[in-house]
Amino acid sequence: MARGKAIVNLLNIAGGEKITAILPVRVFEEGKYVIMATKMGVIKKTDLMSYSHPRVGGIIALNLDGGDQLIAAGLTDGKKQILLSSRDGKAIRFAEEDLRAIGRAARGVKGITLGKGDFLVAMDIINPEIPGAAILSVTENGYGKRTMINEYPLQSRGGKGVITVKTSERNGKLIGVEHISEHEDVMLITDKGKIIRLRGEEISVIGRNTQGVRLIERESGERVMAVARLAEGEDEQGVEGPEDENENSQEGFPEEKA
Repeated sequence: MARGKAIVNLLNIAGGEKITAILPVRVFEEGKYVIMATKMGVIKKTDLMSYSHPRVGGIIALNLDGGDQLIAAGLTDGKKQILLSSRDGKAIRFAEEDLRAIGRAARGVKGITLGKGDFLVAMDIINPEIPGAAILSVTENGYGKRTMINEYPLQSRGGKGVITVKTSERNGKLIGVEHISEHEDVMLITDKGKIIRLRGEEISVIGRNTQGVRLIERESGERVMAVARLAEGEDEQGVEGPEDENENSQEGFPEEKA
């Protein structure tokens, strides 16, 4: 397994700074926006053109409070919906129109009110017009589920949100959320370097206030660290192929609901 290349060989990063989010942008154009979310639940929307003239040492994208950090960034057209999800299994869905576009150096505004000790782990940009799309929630102990978008009420920005998954002792904490259709694939990555690929339609559709089903078999002490949605048409080079289908699917795993 290759280790990859240190990011300092590609970017001029200051001492103590680290990469927390990556946003591919093919073309800088008017009418597009960058939305960023932080660990403490702050969210910010800025015109994409504000980032069209980067410098070698980078430019300021967001001012952070002490102890806060960027956890996600996304690209929108100003007409989508936003879903913020926290480690304790809470989520809030609101219209992008609730966010006013502000400058690069600004701090941002409250996206969700977090409970004591809780913090944000995911931001998803929702296109409500996609038929059959659902919210995939994945926990650190390898459990997860798909839940239909209409189970998440459209609320005002800054509220406490609703339960998206039960963070029980069995499940562990929420580690990732993805907006997927049943025809898209996702990859789960563990802290021991294991990666599996699942088809959206293989994952059970269950209500919000539940624990979900097992998505991956773990070794003792192993934790799921990340979940990623694969782009449509992406080939399977580098991931387990059809010969591992039974190992990577939910077949043989009993559904374990709340």
